[in-house]
Amino acid sequence: MTEQHVLGLQEIDETQVAVVGGKGAQLGGLSRIDGISVPGGYCVTTGAFRRVMAEAPSIDELLDRLSRSDPDDRETIRTLSAQIRRAVEETAVPDDLAAAITGALAELGEDVACAVRSSATAEDLPTASFAGQQDTYLNVVGSEAILRHVSRCWASLFTERAVIYRQRNGIDHRTVHMAVVVQRMVLPDASGILFTADPVTGNRRVATVDAGFGLGEALVSGLVNPDVYKVRDGEIVARTIAAKQRAVHALPAGGTHEVTVDSQRQEQPALTDAQVLRLVRLGRRIEAHFGRPQDIEWCLADDGFQIVQSRPITTLFPVPESGDQENHVYVSVGHGQMMTDPMKPLGHSMWRLTAMVPMHEAGGRLFVDVTRRLAAPTSRAGLLDVLGKGDPLIRDALETVLDRDGFVPTLPDTGPGGPPAGGPPAPLETDPAVVTRLIERSETSVAALERGIRTKTGPALFDFLMEAFEEHKRVLSDPLSIQAIMAGMEATWWLNDKLLEWLGEKNAADTLTLSAPGNVTSEMGLALLDVADVIRPHPELVTFLQGVEDDGFLDELAKLPGGTEARDAIQAYLDRYGMRCVGEIDITRPRWSERPTTLVPVILDNVRNFEPGAAELRFEQGRRKAQEKEQEVLSRLRALPDGDLKADEAKRMIDRVRTFIGYREYPKYGIISRYFVYKRALLAEAERLVRAGVLPEAEDAFYLTFQEFHDAVRSNRVDDRLVRRRKEAFRSYHALTPPRVLTSEGDALTGAYRRDDVPAGALVGLPVSAGTVEGRARVVLDMADADLEAGDILVTAFTDPSWSPLFVGIAGLVTEVGGLMTHGAVIAREYGLPAVVGVEQATRLIRDGQRIRVHGTDGYVEILP
Repeated sequence: MTEQHVLGLQEIDETQVAVVGGKGAQLGGLSRIDGISVPGGYCVTTGAFRRVMAEAPSIDELLDRLSRSDPDDRETIRTLSAQIRRAVEETAVPDDLAAAITGALAELGEDVACAVRSSATAEDLPTASFAGQQDTYLNVVGSEAILRHVSRCWASLFTERAVIYRQRNGIDHRTVHMAVVVQRMVLPDASGILFTADPVTGNRRVATVDAGFGLGEALVSGLVNPDVYKVRDGEIVARTIAAKQRAVHALPAGGTHEVTVDSQRQEQPALTDAQVLRLVRLGRRIEAHFGRPQDIEWCLADDGFQIVQSRPITTLFPVPESGDQENHVYVSVGHGQMMTDPMKPLGHSMWRLTAMVPMHEAGGRLFVDVTRRLAAPTSRAGLLDVLGKGDPLIRDALETVLDRDGFVPTLPDTGPGGPPAGGPPAPLETDPAVVTRLIERSETSVAALERGIRTKTGPALFDFLMEAFEEHKRVLSDPLSIQAIMAGMEATWWLNDKLLEWLGEKNAADTLTLSAPGNVTSEMGLALLDVADVIRPHPELVTFLQGVEDDGFLDELAKLPGGTEARDAIQAYLDRYGMRCVGEIDITRPRWSERPTTLVPVILDNVRNFEPGAAELRFEQGRRKAQEKEQEVLSRLRALPDGDLKADEAKRMIDRVRTFIGYREYPKYGIISRYFVYKRALLAEAERLVRAGVLPEAEDAFYLTFQEFHDAVRSNRVDDRLVRRRKEAFRSYHALTPPRVLTSEGDALTGAYRRDDVPAGALVGLPVSAGTVEGRARVVLDMADADLEAGDILVTAFTDPSWSPLFVGIAGLVTEVGGLMTHGAVIAREYGLPAVVGVEQATRLIRDGQRIRVHGTDGYVEILP
């Protein structure tokens, strides 16, 4: 019985996490790699931990109370976790288990000094390192002390920090078990950490070595600054030698103590260059074995390296698979689409199938490979110009990559010289009928899709969808549609450039686009004000909506006075806009029609914050302001030299902007309308797989790619393990921040503004909608949690079109992601909201409730005292 409770490291490999925990499994794997020295030792398994837990009956009730506690209630967690630790430590280790632990110790040597280290089943995993969550004890001597420290390691599963970490990551305390590693103690001359990828930049070819004298505790605890080496391709490319005044050494009788390093040695390197390079070669061997970059703890004793731990570096953003050894530069799709959250496999595979350019997935996000376009001078200039207009940070990040000698090859411009054979397209007339015709074409195409898909099931549905995707791309790439979008954008840029040059006025086009006609996204925000008008006169409806939790509330609503009209108004809104939702480019996200409760807080805010008729009034006010601005601009221009000519040109561009800028939002609406049709058909198919016993629940299909879903429908089989792995991976991707630009070497670049015209302490961003406003910051990460008052400034990570209903009730906007022509910027301008986007870490640097000043004309945010 007790034999299985103790395993030698040589008996273990990395597949045995459930038995020996993450650290034990990694050490077992390490000890099997040729040429890698691991101090001898053994693991006390999770079976031993479960036995001891079963011996302490009070733990069950304490765990129940802990699971029910709020992760933010630190006092309750502190009290309960201390009680659990005490109960574990006071539980006697059964005699047979104690004999097995001390018997294995005798094999390491009589009175040998050991390190006793916690090894939980939820640490050092590829998706979550949990580093530092449990305890390690160094230089433990004697069997009695070993048993006492094994109990302490078991108890450390319930340190306050470990409990909070698990609760915040949604991990059930009962599913995590603790093994303990007992290892011969190494008394090193030097020790430290080796990262086989640069933990700051993410570059996979650059290894970083931190080194200090004595035991590694001095570095881990921050007692000393380490020597730092960077090694690339077998060469030291940077080094910093620190003054190491203190070190931690082992005491003969057990335990450790701090010592002062002899003044002659303090500034000597802890390692020679040759040792650094030898260590990195060992690290590359370990990395190759585990198949991913590693964070490695090492010791140097008698000129030999001992490896005491290796764990995956979980903070690195994954690199897209390229299938070759060439250099690649990738640009984030999410930053352009206003959705930087991870997408589920069905979501990103369908976006790729319906996109106009090839895309690559990494970390649940999509990227476009722009290497070839950067390589040729003409296409490079065009790409930098287009991307820079949208998001200057992307341009800056790309220029940083281009500054690296030889990373992007220089290729000649390809393609025939001169204009294309058919000549340039005819210039687009400034005619609203163009937009009307484009919208009719899109609506006709969506109606044909709805008719055609009704009768399709099984494999025939997937064949139909592949054809539908081609039609989807045809509509998206309609030359007339692209011309109309560009006409609005180019006229905006022209006005901003020329009116700055002629009148010295920044961002003048922002006012000229207020209440532009035909913008389906801004209309969506105003239409929800009309819904609020139907509900406002009936207090019973307001009270009912305040308590709504179930998505089937519309039928209940109809039973109340005024409820039928209210239900019809909400239903009409959903019929027009119900295909939308936050993160809508991921088809797996719940749409408003599927989860109408999402809209209830916004409707209630509108009821509270607005008077009847607000939608029409807001639109009319904007239209009048734009008209007044037009008159003012034209009269100022006429007073200039060549004024009539300038005024005529400006008038032509103003008409062009107002004709076409609203259409900028329509193609996305068309895409998402089609997506909802696809989704309903695919969900019906997933329900059939549930009824056939192939899937436990319909939404499991979201963890399959489109092709895998097709295969499952054909074969009536799904790999449960694949779905489980995908769910775990998807959860882990939420912890990763996607970069704007990513290289094949793993460099994750966010870019910089490089501006010196911003007050000290202000947060820099991109000015996208003119004006200055002060107000209370409301940091909102989920639209369903919005609780806004008139005059509030919305601070959030990103805003896709679904956020626009919130825009009608706020005074200003700050986002972490965005560009001049992304949806949030366009709608902010149409509503006349001062807005600054692309403010790095805005939701962390600005606290909810703080007063801030948004400088929408100059592109920065001040946090007010």
